[in-house]
Amino acid sequence: MLKSKTFLKKTRAGGVMKIVREHYLRDDIGCGAPGCAACGGAHEGPVLEPQPLDPASSLCPQPHYLLPDTNVLLHQIDVLEDPAIRNVIVLQTVLQEVRNRSAPVYKRIRDVTNNQEKHFYTFTNEHHRETYVEQQQGENSNDRNDRAIRVAAKWYNEHLKKMSAENQLQVIFITNDRKNKEKAIEEGIPAFTCEEYVKSLTANPELIDRLACLSDEGNEIESGKVIFSEHLPLSKLQQGIKSGTYLQGTFRASRENYLEATVWVHGDTEENKEIILQGLKNLNRAVHEDIVAVELLPKNQWVAPSSVVLHDEGQNEDDVEKEEERERILKTAVNEKMLKPTGRVVGIIKRNWRPYCGMLSKSDIKESRRHLFTPADKRIPRIRIETRQASTLEGRRIIVSIDGWPRNSRYPNGHFVKNLGEVGDKETETEVLLLEHDVPHQPFSQAVLSFLPKMPWSITEKDMKNREDLRHLCVCSVDPPGCTDIDDALHCRELENGDLEVGVHIADVSHFIRPGNALDQESARRGTTVYLCEKRIDMVPELLSSNLCSLRSNVDRLAFSCIWEMNHNAEILKTRFTKSVINSKALTLSSPEVRFHMDSETHDPIDLQTKELRETNSMVEEFMLLANISVAKKIHEEFSEHALLRKHPAPPPSNYEILVKAAKSKNLEIKTDTAKALADSLDRVDSPIFPYLNTLLRILATRCMMQAVYFCSGMDNDFHHYGLASPIYTHFTSPIRRYADIIVHRLLAVAIGADCTYPELTDKHKLADLCKNLNFRHKMAQYAQRASVAFHTQLFFKSKGIVSEEAYILFVRKNAIVVLIPKYGLEGTVFFEEKDKPKPRLIYDDEVPSLKIEDTVFHIFDKVKVRIMLDSSNLQHQKIRMLLVEPQIPGISVPTDTSNMDNSEPERKKKKLQK
Repeated sequence: MLKSKTFLKKTRAGGVMKIVREHYLRDDIGCGAPGCAACGGAHEGPVLEPQPLDPASSLCPQPHYLLPDTNVLLHQIDVLEDPAIRNVIVLQTVLQEVRNRSAPVYKRIRDVTNNQEKHFYTFTNEHHRETYVEQQQGENSNDRNDRAIRVAAKWYNEHLKKMSAENQLQVIFITNDRKNKEKAIEEGIPAFTCEEYVKSLTANPELIDRLACLSDEGNEIESGKVIFSEHLPLSKLQQGIKSGTYLQGTFRASRENYLEATVWVHGDTEENKEIILQGLKNLNRAVHEDIVAVELLPKNQWVAPSSVVLHDEGQNEDDVEKEEERERILKTAVNEKMLKPTGRVVGIIKRNWRPYCGMLSKSDIKESRRHLFTPADKRIPRIRIETRQASTLEGRRIIVSIDGWPRNSRYPNGHFVKNLGEVGDKETETEVLLLEHDVPHQPFSQAVLSFLPKMPWSITEKDMKNREDLRHLCVCSVDPPGCTDIDDALHCRELENGDLEVGVHIADVSHFIRPGNALDQESARRGTTVYLCEKRIDMVPELLSSNLCSLRSNVDRLAFSCIWEMNHNAEILKTRFTKSVINSKALTLSSPEVRFHMDSETHDPIDLQTKELRETNSMVEEFMLLANISVAKKIHEEFSEHALLRKHPAPPPSNYEILVKAAKSKNLEIKTDTAKALADSLDRVDSPIFPYLNTLLRILATRCMMQAVYFCSGMDNDFHHYGLASPIYTHFTSPIRRYADIIVHRLLAVAIGADCTYPELTDKHKLADLCKNLNFRHKMAQYAQRASVAFHTQLFFKSKGIVSEEAYILFVRKNAIVVLIPKYGLEGTVFFEEKDKPKPRLIYDDEVPSLKIEDTVFHIFDKVKVRIMLDSSNLQHQKIRMLLVEPQIPGISVPTDTSNMDNSEPERKKKKLQK
């Protein structure tokens, strides 16, 4: 049956266009119930169970299926994902609405429907002749969709009765919309709210904890005065942004100070690009990564970024007076030059909440169900949850979701999602850091694995098409021991004319990963391989990363080669690119990176190995950079509008202030006009009495740099790579572990006629979206790696106990110094203000910068001695604690001698047993 949909659309020129769309209706769409005679019983994919007995509900004891509406899917996805909930009918109407409103929830519901054990069935009600409904005169689309859902629910109940006379199967409509529920009951459809249904599942009381708290933001929790100002409605925010009254940007909470945040303003304007927010009321319930509307405060209310380190450690959630006292600490006298544009949040444009990992801070009130959850990420506020499992969850890592944040609540409300495991357990902590950094780490699905080559694999005649045979060349790879994902290899030979031929050979991953299939989509989603201390989260399945695409020794492998002819002064005379076949020799070096030595039995770290830079590694790196530059030039010549490139913006001069001041304190001048001027300045730093000074300056210079990013050439004018001083750059040399390189390989293959193009490859908007995801994934991978090193450092010092080591000051703060310990490559903060201790006399000078404690002055790069120990007093945030040993300051420094202390974990356990 064919129906036509007609609607009018306004064109850009101001005219009106009539659009007619055909809508096909069918009567052969299955209901999903197996053995249903009425619709033939033939179904593809997961289907409903014939007689669902679980979960047992006191409200509807007979076998039943569930049919949720859109809001239940959007807000109660944590309940629906629970193994106890099975046999759910997901309507096409509902799925389309979810897709339009929340991409993350849509993905989660698709994953659930693909899980055969869950028995979720997608019913295409919009194309079924008996369940399709047309929008009525005066009916809005939301009401039409609600009616379509009720029509489908009623049809299901009548349809299932036709299966057999004895059949007692029911379809239960789940909705939290009061009016929709009333209408459903009037129409004879069994209907309950999600809360009613979940509370009726007597065998699954734990599910109640997973219910989202859906009280309206305006509905205040009992008692409690209003703390925050009301958020303006979206229409007023959009009006204000358009008129310039408000600015739109991304809210970035501070890790070091919970009363401070910045908003990065969207758009091209350089003025007021970054706005500071200080104080609870100005933060106004925004959460890290939310898109917010900000009102600029008058200039006489502008503030400077705070140098105070403040963490929210209070147990009393309603102690707002204490917060106001802490806010006064932030507003100390500062140089007028330090003042930055300052504002306040007036409304939320888009919430970017996600599930958060952390720990339960159990309430002191006995039998209380209300507790505070402390997220692992210090940028996220504590969350109030209700749970009956507090005793079980104490000391465990759990996941919690935010539901809302009322105006009179110090913290947002949320609900329990999942118990991950015991705090400190390696598996649990690794899971936490992967989840917290949004690293896709589930095993590759069968759909993805189905696109891998069948084993045993060998090179065929078809593979040799458009490919050179270079197996006669002496090609070798240079890698550390234990390396299995070998991307690159090199060759060098003298030509008959006396010149040199140098070749860089890169694994031809794009030969195995074809555009658009499930393997390609998953690789694009992951974006990069993530290297943790004890494990590697591969971007591509192991068959490719460690076997077929790894340029292992003495086996034939497919490669993409960049070959130069150069003279003996290393001047390039010719460059060519070709797909090839090589047979590599392995050249193994000792480990070139910082790594922990693991105990072979417990896999705990037992020693730290510092970084070694070998000339051979440096040589390989130079040729890899040259290959990336050569390929960048080639793909940009061929595809000026849609080459995938990588740029590194020059830092603004203000970024270098700390470096220049630090150098000046040591009577050194650092020029920062250009990258070359900076490099030359750093090269000139040579202090026989302080050989580590050059390294410290370079570390500080690195901190001043901007982040390098991928971009599409047709969407940007600035191609320059500041760090490499190159006018153009890309990534070509690591396609096993970076998806950007796969795209670059495809572009290069098309450019040299070795492969054919496809639409997405030459769509600059799609390429720009891809770059956005790749930049995010690379940033998260970097953070995850740092978190893994931090956790393993804690394990190392847990077993080593208390040690004292030399350190150098990297930064001075108002109440602390940040130090670097060269022996361990470890950075930490030495605080000079502690709870329940007399406050020392502190004088902070931002101009130098310096910090005077009593009569001792600390400058950047000063040498100190610190005591390093693991502080386990806060299970949620176990941390490396550092205390000052030297110079000796009475009441501040601790003794040098640690011989009388129970240094190591085994020693502490032994003493405990003796007691």
